[in-house]
Amino acid sequence: MIGKTVKVIIDRPLGTYHPEHKDLFYSVNYGYIEGIIAPDGEEQDAYVIGVSEPVKEFTGKVIAVIKRLDDIEEKWVVAPKNMYFKKEEIMQQVDFQEKYFKTEVIM
Repeated sequence: MIGKTVKVIIDRPLGTYHPEHKDLFYSVNYGYIEGIIAPDGEEQDAYVIGVSEPVKEFTGKVIAVIKRLDDIEEKWVVAPKNMYFKKEEIMQQVDFQEKYFKTEVIM
């Protein structure tokens, strides 16, 4: 899936809080890829990085996968087609949520 172009439906826009965990602030756009079922049985979750305003949907390139070593879920990282991020930069942007898990970035 890395390198693939996907459309992310944003259900938690940048600048909002998680609907159940009120202290979890989304510093990036976060959503799912319609029609792709993840290991947890739900549609595949994705972080959108490199976009500085809230959006409703975003089409970009999968640049990495966040593999949770202590959870069944994986998160895809999607960015504008011509943007490049290092592993450290990706982790800085998704740390607001991934700090609760043991993770690795696959690129």
